[in-house]
Amino acid sequence: MLEYGLEGLVSTSSDAYSFGITLMETFTKRKPKDKMFTEELSLRRWVQDCLPDSIIQVIDVDLLHHEGGLVQRKIECISSILQVGLSCTTYVPEERINMKEILRALQKIKLQFIKDIAP
Repeated sequence: MLEYGLEGLVSTSSDAYSFGITLMETFTKRKPKDKMFTEELSLRRWVQDCLPDSIIQVIDVDLLHHEGGLVQRKIECISSILQVGLSCTTYVPEERINMKEILRALQKIKLQFIKDIAP
């Protein structure tokens, strides 16, 4: 589903949607128009189907370099970020989180990650 331009209107809801897609693109290294996606399978659906149990299948492997046992913490962090992306891209615009909620969620994820990796 392409949100932008669907009705010719730009809104904060479409901004949240676009941001969520950007999060998914960034952490999966896939674009919504990737050849693997069809009418039945979209980037959003692929991520949603893999959360939380098979998330390793969608995460860009370049983000998971082995660095002293941080791989599992990185997976958990990226999984949380992808969950935010899904919350930004729900099909019903009124059910999407807004940009303030997105910022709070990402700050919380960042703080938890920093806390987890601190010696």
